[in-house]
Amino acid sequence: MENITGTVENIVFQSADSLYIVFRLRLAGEKSSVAVVGNLAAPLLGEEIDISGDWVEHPRFGRQFKAVSFRRIAPSSLAGIERFLGSGAIRGIGPSLAERIVKQFGKQSLEIIEHTPARLVEVSGIGAKRAEMISASYSEQAELREIMLFLEMHGVSGAYAPKLYSHYGTQAITILEQNPYRLAEEVEGIGFRKADQIAMALGLEKNHPDRLAAGIHFALLQISLAGHCCVPEEALVEETAKLLVVERIEVSLILSDLMKQQSLCVEDYHGMLLLYPRHLYYAEKRVAERLLHLRDRARPLLFADATDMVERWQKSGGILLAEAQRQAIAAALEHGVLALTGGPGTGKTTTVKGILAALEEQGCKILLGAPTGRAAKRLQETTGRDAVTVHRLLESSGGPEGAPVFLRDEDNPLEADAIILDEVSMMDISLMHYFLRAVPEGCRVVLVGDVDQLPAVGPGSVLKDIIDSGAVPIVRLTEVFRQAGESMIVVNAHRINRGRLPDVTSSLDFQFLPCEDAEEAAKLVVELASKELPQSGYDVWRDVQVLSPMHRLACGVENLNKQLQAALNPPNEYSATVAGINQVFRTGDKVMQTRNNYQKGVFNGDIGFIILIEDGRVTVRYPDADVIYERSDMDELHLAYCMSVHKSQGSEYPVVILPLVAGHHIMLQRNLLYTAVTRAKERVILLGSKAALNTALANDRTKRRYSLLAQRLRGEALC
Repeated sequence: MENITGTVENIVFQSADSLYIVFRLRLAGEKSSVAVVGNLAAPLLGEEIDISGDWVEHPRFGRQFKAVSFRRIAPSSLAGIERFLGSGAIRGIGPSLAERIVKQFGKQSLEIIEHTPARLVEVSGIGAKRAEMISASYSEQAELREIMLFLEMHGVSGAYAPKLYSHYGTQAITILEQNPYRLAEEVEGIGFRKADQIAMALGLEKNHPDRLAAGIHFALLQISLAGHCCVPEEALVEETAKLLVVERIEVSLILSDLMKQQSLCVEDYHGMLLLYPRHLYYAEKRVAERLLHLRDRARPLLFADATDMVERWQKSGGILLAEAQRQAIAAALEHGVLALTGGPGTGKTTTVKGILAALEEQGCKILLGAPTGRAAKRLQETTGRDAVTVHRLLESSGGPEGAPVFLRDEDNPLEADAIILDEVSMMDISLMHYFLRAVPEGCRVVLVGDVDQLPAVGPGSVLKDIIDSGAVPIVRLTEVFRQAGESMIVVNAHRINRGRLPDVTSSLDFQFLPCEDAEEAAKLVVELASKELPQSGYDVWRDVQVLSPMHRLACGVENLNKQLQAALNPPNEYSATVAGINQVFRTGDKVMQTRNNYQKGVFNGDIGFIILIEDGRVTVRYPDADVIYERSDMDELHLAYCMSVHKSQGSEYPVVILPLVAGHHIMLQRNLLYTAVTRAKERVILLGSKAALNTALANDRTKRRYSLLAQRLRGEALC
């Protein structure tokens, strides 16, 4: 690495989280300045610094110095002190006042400001109040520099200093020394691993009680990310010991203390201790309580006979309903909560229309919602009525540190007599909790979904647990109305759900292209998407979706996205590019938002297209709005030419392409294949090895999710 020294001339760009900076540096002894970029904290204007890094050539901005670290050089010359004071870094001092201060105190100027600020009143234009302001601002900068130095000395980027100072003020270093694991819980952007790195650099022992306790909490949250609401004690001990590389007995002792102190939420289910993150414990309890409450307290309707009402609706629409469909409409009128489930072609849409008509005849105000924007749009298209996402239904907004805030809750409930939610298999326990809080007293709730699909990405398997509990009225639609000749996709979806091989020879609607080699399969995916399907009249950008069971390997999401981007949206003289995390974005790219951002109003799974890349910012056009991403936000975006099957839930596409290769065997299971196939409306193309297809069909062992929602709904005793 090289070292360069100079004075900070101006800040060109600084990310919102202060972890990326672009500035101009005037080199020592020269009149010219150079561009410096790096993932580090911003220096102050006018500061003299020594930077370590390398020269790089940017395709658009030319020669730059890519900084790895820097150290501050206290300004010693009169010109340097004046430049620093006049840079705007110190509140209350501008260029002209900086000149007067240096004229008055010379090289002692900084020492006077730090140690005897009362003397500043000797300078023309500075009174007592301004002297206090200058002193306080200089102290803040000194504290910030001290925190930066402390972090850098312990092998941690000083870029985290502004976050720490903003949160803890002058106590930041004291807290770092006493218990750095507080940072993981209290400071956004510093998780357990970063806090653990700081703790280890500070010399904390591997088996220190603070480290073990923090590791237990982190392991518990990691387990919830795998879909569990709770976890058995033994599993938590094992996971924590593996994470921290310590003995299980050491973890067990600390865990026992935490349980005695009631720092963790615990349930004893038939002698098995299950531990919860606190927010999931209360979410699960309140979902059960609220469902049972709403089930029994629906506002009475005026109808005399539900059966008669259903018959009249059938006749008016010229529709012949199956018995289960008639039962569902009657149940929605009679009960406060109804769970309606069924696979493709079983008439869920018709049943929902019947429920809507019956409730509207009773004068009910009805709201329609779904977990994702794509699912809400489908519901709106099939019913002809307005439908929105659950987040928009609850009027979500960003709270402190990006946490969700919903304006609709028990104190400001939704204005409705009935609410119908579709694709409920996608709803995790937290979102269901927020939703049920906002349901008004006496309101009817109809939960619709396909329980055989993959469960939600988040914790819990809410729809499955509700159905398994038998605690609320449940209607299963099983009769398939479409004939095999009309939709091979529907027929094959039901065959797959029963573990039988799909028919891949009777219709072009459903094909299997044998391809034993994963690299060859990846090439075939690109060939289909870039040439064959467009030649057949499909708009590859909106009609075709490539899905994959995994993120890694040749036929994984990451590699297929790179290959498809290269084929469908190669670089050209008109397209701008910007580097994200392990991916490059170009103007025109199809992208997906990968987590809920309540401040921007975009949510996990939303799909858009990049319409502008300028000055490191990316503008994405979503169906409802254009959203601007700073460089610090780009980890929320992912290319979406290919996506995981999980991410495709709630959506429908004219054509779905799904590679199935031997390398995917860990993820190959029946409900994943079923979910992928049911995303397609017109055509399914499976490709890969028949052995992988057989593996998926044979694997009906859905991964167990630890949850006690069904038991709570059944009223089973928990200790």
